[in-house]
Amino acid sequence: MKLIIAVVQDLDSNRLSNALMKQQFRATKLASTGGFLRSGNTTFLIGVDDQDVPKVLDIIRDNCRAREQLFTPVSPLGGNADTYIPYPVEVEVGGATVFVLPIEAYYHF
Repeated sequence: MKLIIAVVQDLDSNRLSNALMKQQFRATKLASTGGFLRSGNTTFLIGVDDQDVPKVLDIIRDNCRAREQLFTPVSPLGGNADTYIPYPVEVEVGGATVFVLPIEAYYHF
């Protein structure tokens, strides 16, 4: 058995959740926040049998897309904020960060 932890952008969350349910995979959704852009993410916890890992990874890949987004950096700490003019920077967001972990035991009470 494996635990798949998938961190996805909020924009992809509902699409991924629906695709997992359609294929009879259950998942626990947790609200999370990204460290770089400080934007909303959703973390999925998905427990699956070893042979189902590739199928779940395909579902995640098909439903979580990377996209370009404009991001305005915050002013530097300790610097002079009067002379700092933030310019929007285009960054790639979205997609999914996925971890697959072995599970030693599983209990359902």
